[in-house]
Amino acid sequence: MLEVELERAVAGQEGHLAVLLPDLAGAGPTPGDEYGRARLFDLTARLLERLAAQRTLMVAIEDLHWSDRSTRELLAYLVRTVRRCRVVLVVTFRADDLHRRHPLRACLAELERLSAVQRLQLERFAREEVALHPAGLLNTPEPDRALVARIYERSDGNAFFVEELARTYQDAGEVRLRDSLRDILLVRMEALSEPARRVVAVAAGGGSSVEHALPAAVVELPEDDLVAALRAAVGAHVLVVEADSDSYRFRHALMREAVLEDLLPTERSRINSRYALALENAPHLVRADQRAGRLASYWYHAHDPARALPAALAAGRQARRGNAFVEQLLLLQRALELWEQVPRDVLQGLCGYDCADEAYPGRPPTVGGGADTARLRFVDVPADATIAASRSGDQELSVRFARTGLQHIDQDTEPEHAAWFCLQRSRAAHYQGHTGKQEAEQARRLVENGPPSAVQADVLHRLSTCGALTEPTREHLTIGQRAVRIAREVGARAVELHTLNTVGVLHVRVGEIEEGLTLLREVCVQSRGIDDPYLQTRAYVNLSAQYEQLGRSEEAVETAREGLAIARRYGLNPTYTAMMLNNLADSLLALGRLQEAEDALASMLEGAASTTWSNNLLLLRAELALLGGDLSGAAEYLTRISNDRVRDRQPQQTLPRADLAVRVAVRSGRFAEARAELLAAIGHGLPSGFDDFAWSLLVHGASAEADSRGLPDAETGRAEVLERIRQVAQGLSRIVPLYEGWALMLDAELARAEGRNTPEVWMRAVEVLRPTGRPHPLAEALFRAAAAHVAAGSVEVAGALLREAEEQARKRGDTELLHEVTALAQRSRMPLDPTPPTERPAAPAQTPDPSTALGLTARERDVLQLLTLGRTNGEIAQALHISPKTAGVHVSNILTKLNVGNRGEAAAAAHRMRLFLHAGKP
Repeated sequence: MLEVELERAVAGQEGHLAVLLPDLAGAGPTPGDEYGRARLFDLTARLLERLAAQRTLMVAIEDLHWSDRSTRELLAYLVRTVRRCRVVLVVTFRADDLHRRHPLRACLAELERLSAVQRLQLERFAREEVALHPAGLLNTPEPDRALVARIYERSDGNAFFVEELARTYQDAGEVRLRDSLRDILLVRMEALSEPARRVVAVAAGGGSSVEHALPAAVVELPEDDLVAALRAAVGAHVLVVEADSDSYRFRHALMREAVLEDLLPTERSRINSRYALALENAPHLVRADQRAGRLASYWYHAHDPARALPAALAAGRQARRGNAFVEQLLLLQRALELWEQVPRDVLQGLCGYDCADEAYPGRPPTVGGGADTARLRFVDVPADATIAASRSGDQELSVRFARTGLQHIDQDTEPEHAAWFCLQRSRAAHYQGHTGKQEAEQARRLVENGPPSAVQADVLHRLSTCGALTEPTREHLTIGQRAVRIAREVGARAVELHTLNTVGVLHVRVGEIEEGLTLLREVCVQSRGIDDPYLQTRAYVNLSAQYEQLGRSEEAVETAREGLAIARRYGLNPTYTAMMLNNLADSLLALGRLQEAEDALASMLEGAASTTWSNNLLLLRAELALLGGDLSGAAEYLTRISNDRVRDRQPQQTLPRADLAVRVAVRSGRFAEARAELLAAIGHGLPSGFDDFAWSLLVHGASAEADSRGLPDAETGRAEVLERIRQVAQGLSRIVPLYEGWALMLDAELARAEGRNTPEVWMRAVEVLRPTGRPHPLAEALFRAAAAHVAAGSVEVAGALLREAEEQARKRGDTELLHEVTALAQRSRMPLDPTPPTERPAAPAQTPDPSTALGLTARERDVLQLLTLGRTNGEIAQALHISPKTAGVHVSNILTKLNVGNRGEAAAAAHRMRLFLHAGKP
């Protein structure tokens, strides 16, 4: 169509326009008189106006930075002339290619003065956008976060570089420079003079950013020549001047990498050696907070181990003081790499320093004592690296360093050191989703007969923590209290507060709630007096978790926000932030504040790299998907938590997953699967101390049994399942309103599963749950109470309960429950909007057919009844004497009217609504 219009628009002017449209050249000779240029400009404008007469026309001109003068002048003419039609000119150019004297700069300056011109700066990709780009290239919905981080860091968010690095990873399995990309990056270097190339090479060796005085001290050029070379590099867009400083950096990090790779090894070593010497002679050339790290880097890349090792250790200590544990870890890894290359006299001159962990034992005295006890040993370096790896979020690396330390320790002569390394392996196991009890027991055997010490106290603390994570008892509380006494005796204040934190949790979980909460609040206050942000964060994590598990969600949110502020103020690694965000999102979900919960989950994404927190993130995402009615999404999130990943024996991980799996299965109509999930979780009983998770699981398991009443396949074994639920529930606490509410709901669900209607029990549950201020599980209790009153004929009471259930379900954001509330109201002919009593319709003399209230025809009702029995379209057709195609049409209509996605969900909805009870069939 457009081709035809183009032919009409250029008719008679083909020769003139052939300069722009070469395909028209065959129409005749191209005029070449003195007015040809002006005529071409005018005809081009008219052509665009004709084509835009009936539509908006967009003309794209790409890569204007490569254009000639005539093209730029034509563009300026069109911008000023084409005003009477709907023409949009979209022009692209690379700002990086516009050096100071580029001719396009003057053209752009003139154009930007016009009111019709808008300049849009396409910013570099943010980290989230970088994650989306490789996802498409690598054909994966969610690329590995570590891969995204590497691509983001190396590409600086440049879209072209992101794509190139992603393709390199796809082809070679690693993120590195392709030869073709390296050549592209080095093209700009080729245009520079030899002195400028030399200065750029020196700048590349200086780091990601280098102060003017440093290359001035390193490069062998007069000051004027150095300035001229730097100006040329800046003009060619190789280097840029950093704002408000005298420093330079490469426009693209990959360009610096390409320049470094282009150097000979000896050239790079010599450049770094000169930088190191210049910095040692004139420390003021670099900011104090960067000096140690830069010096360590220079000596390392200068391949001078004797100087690099002490520099790396000093820089590592400085990084630790600033909570820069990722940087500290890199420096300690270099120190371990260099240790064997350093002369013995240098090693003997290394002084020891305090480990990041208060419980790390000091060097045992040698015979005769002496200065040797203050010397740094090799084992001290992996000890420091173990803590640095843990605090940077890399628990696997922490375990490897702990193993390295154990390999260099004689457990008979230094049992405390060996116990300390075992202890770190136990802690790392916890962050990987396990309890670490085996490693903690090994540590206990090493120190249990020794004198009181900080490490002994910490080992006992770890054992009490393992109990708190699995099945908290008074024995674990006693162990923790003993650890507190030892820590006080030896003056290990941080260990004491960490242990008091765990003791507070144990008090709560054995039923001494106020005593435990008081202790946890005291630890939050006292931890502020110690410069240990990890202790402070852990205190707030545990206090907020206990508040939530007791049903005090508002207090949990407030506490979690306080802890999150501490974690962010200290710049703790994302894993620790993720712990707090997990608690915050969980409590916000319980309160029905879904948008705030989603915001917390979005922030949590960055730090959910470890198994435990990625599992939690997936569970929370699944919960949100289920609330929104996205059953397939919820099921997908659950399947991504494989059985191997939840075999951590931590009930706080396994029980919520089982609970969610039961609910997803029920809403999908897979009642056998729901029963299997329940029995797998409670088959061997439930541990004490996790009553909040246990009550919810039992209630939803009993609800599944009630909803499946009447299904032939579900009848077998129901009595045994219900009895098992009762047995497990006898060991649970009802000490707080939330637990009592769950317990009453369980009583009512068990009765419903046995065919008994108990509206009075449901009402007691509602009354207990209302004061908690949480829409969950109040909304469920209200709905069930309303249904029970409808069945009992108490329509007035049921109507009020349904309206309250709708309000709470809407607050909770539970679309499926809202649908059930609406369906029950329609079946019972009760308006959800309150109306004056005189205007309410009179109650029907007899209960109407609920399937009719849903809009189902008589034939669709018959089809649905057979569908709930698991019949196929062919079997339905045979039973009703219709064709399979007609049966399929009826099934489609039923799915639409019930607002469900598949046959299983339709069957589940029919059973939940008890559509066919009056017929004596399921």
